[in-house]
Amino acid sequence: MMRRYTILILCALAMCSCKGKPNSKQEAEDEIVWPLGFRTDTLFVRESKVAQGEVFSKLFTRLGMKGADAQKLVYACDSIFDVRKLRAGNKVDAYYCGDTLSPILRYVVYERDRINSTVFKCYDSLAVWNIAKQVDTVRRYTDVTIASSLWNDMIAAGASPLLILELADVYAWTVDFFGLHEGDRFRAFYKERVCEEEIIDIIGIDFAEYTRGADTLYAIRYDQGDNGNKYWNEKGESMRKAFLKAPLKFTRISSRFSYHRVHPIHGVVKPHTAVDYAAPAGTPVYALGDGTVLSAGWGSGGAGNMIKIRHNSVYTTGYLHLRGFAPGIKAGVRVHQGQLIGYVGMTGSATGPHLDFRVWKNGTPIDPLKLESPSAEPIRKENLPALDSLYRTYKAQMAGHAN
Repeated sequence: MMRRYTILILCALAMCSCKGKPNSKQEAEDEIVWPLGFRTDTLFVRESKVAQGEVFSKLFTRLGMKGADAQKLVYACDSIFDVRKLRAGNKVDAYYCGDTLSPILRYVVYERDRINSTVFKCYDSLAVWNIAKQVDTVRRYTDVTIASSLWNDMIAAGASPLLILELADVYAWTVDFFGLHEGDRFRAFYKERVCEEEIIDIIGIDFAEYTRGADTLYAIRYDQGDNGNKYWNEKGESMRKAFLKAPLKFTRISSRFSYHRVHPIHGVVKPHTAVDYAAPAGTPVYALGDGTVLSAGWGSGGAGNMIKIRHNSVYTTGYLHLRGFAPGIKAGVRVHQGQLIGYVGMTGSATGPHLDFRVWKNGTPIDPLKLESPSAEPIRKENLPALDSLYRTYKAQMAGHAN
């Protein structure tokens, strides 16, 4: 596929051959060529990456500019490119004329990300401009039945891992992603941003259907324009609940709630009023819901680093064995649902990295997997007809994809 770009800012282009400046306005215009904004047919390119700790002027002197000229180029960047944001590991293409033994630097193309690049003209009247590859929005449909895990089966079906994360966000309050069963089915219409046949990101799931046995949970995207909830079921009930189903993503349950568990370290029967989520050390841990941090520090009884959050007059949650806390997390701080609060570790009495997660209802431990979560506000009544129309349209379209 031919690479397509958009030139965003273009400054003082000059002829890129080593023979000098163009002789006419027409010749100058001929040099403004796609996709980079300069001709490449008379040049050769050398690829490299920004080295660790390499600043702007050092990079360009390495590529062949004199130090004084590299400094002038810094000034030429002005508001077009922030030289302080040069990132180690990013790709750099340097274009030269002459022969390979005595190359003369003409242009440098710095790849800021998969879409955007900055071009530096390194001779005569120095210039800098930004370019962007063309990005297309593509509507997709996916249909996956669980055989082993959502992750494995989605990947096997050719879906992007980004879609898995989107589904997890949409159904975070209604589907236990740690308890998916063989035969569970996800279907969805969604949109991808694609650049040169590579998926850049998912820009929204329009409609999704999760089926387990005879039960089906629908998720319909409808924006009321109030910066609030955007996903609803077919009845207009919000997909957002008061609590997340779990405080971390894509891991397994290594120990369940029990009053008769044999402790893995002490070897005696002790109550385990928690759910243990085994996960790699450093895995982000999120607040299950809005609330106030009661404590964040070293807990007693082998808890290690522990955070305790009071959500309302009824519910409190605990997060044990953490490697550390997120910045700003301390007693008295208000946190929001899904906010990063810490990282999985194995501090205190732990045989391996995991999160010991606890829930108290009116001060009494309860099984976190049986936590009931009330719905958030439903969709406004005046928007119900539009939501119903979307639901029926998507259902008909999905029926057309049925096997």
